[in-house]
Amino acid sequence: MRRMKAKDADIIIVPGLGGSGPMHWQTRWQKRLSTAKRVHQKDWDAPAREAWASNVADVVNAAERPVVLVAHSLGIASVINALDLMTKRPHGAFLVAPPDLDDPEIGSPQLLGFGPYPRTRLPFPSMLIGSRNDPYCKPEIAEELANAWGSLFLDAGEAGHLNTEAGYGPWPEGSMAFAQFLSNLPDQV
Repeated sequence: MRRMKAKDADIIIVPGLGGSGPMHWQTRWQKRLSTAKRVHQKDWDAPAREAWASNVADVVNAAERPVVLVAHSLGIASVINALDLMTKRPHGAFLVAPPDLDDPEIGSPQLLGFGPYPRTRLPFPSMLIGSRNDPYCKPEIAEELANAWGSLFLDAGEAGHLNTEAGYGPWPEGSMAFAQFLSNLPDQV
């Protein structure tokens, strides 16, 4: 069986709150990967659960090749909330720095409105990367989500929220983890 490469898939970038600005690793990857597409939201600073999930599902459903999702932070919650709206099953999902949607200390009611996360296995392969000092999710919660979803869990160490503010514009370790994840996906579902 042939293994997937980035050129074989529609790589769908799903940013979180703020939209992953120009220096964020998601934006850099999108520029570098010829088959990458970004989910766009009406207002990156005013998240709305149903609208954000619908926009994710629309991009997945319109894809012409196998889909591999690359979601960061609230983008992960958008992906999870979009699952029932997808008519195409993604080949895989690379999930980075999930926010804890059960913890009222992480942010506004708008963010908490994206939860709670279901604790059921995802219907496709996934990798979840969490940090030991993410201000939006304790490491044990990230690992518990990975276990519940059947995701391979990768501990990024002391990496904050794995965003530009935490020093992750270029993220070579993430690129290598993503390439390894892709290479383990079959090119056919």
